[in-house]
Amino acid sequence: MEKRFYFDTSIWLDFLEKRDEPNLPKGTWAKELIEKIIKNKDKIVLSEVIKNELIGLGYSRYELESIFFPFQKILISVYSNKKQFGKAKDLSDKRNIPLFDALHATLARDNHSILITRDKHFDKLLDIVSYKKPEEFI
Repeated sequence: MEKRFYFDTSIWLDFLEKRDEPNLPKGTWAKELIEKIIKNKDKIVLSEVIKNELIGLGYSRYELESIFFPFQKILISVYSNKKQFGKAKDLSDKRNIPLFDALHATLARDNHSILITRDKHFDKLLDIVSYKKPEEFI
């Protein structure tokens, strides 16, 4: 059965920028997980929230199109709706976490995806969605 993964923005950045550290090869692990997803014919859910965050960090829409194009067979593009945004806003306010993290959790849950992250903010959202680190799947 096909698995779905939802990478938060930091995992995409680890992959795109090859952000390895001594004793913590984050970029390598992200790359290996993507390779495993391709091999297993699984999917990655990619939201407009991720793209907007990457644009906010300096990537252009054109760059993102060319970056994600080779992965089009494994990507599922999703968009948040008003209900999801409202839920995320409520979670963000009540649990004191960034709005986009709450929206990532909501989108991962609603798209039946495994959230992949290293961000500890998601500890406050375990009743919404559980999460794993990339190396837990490779």
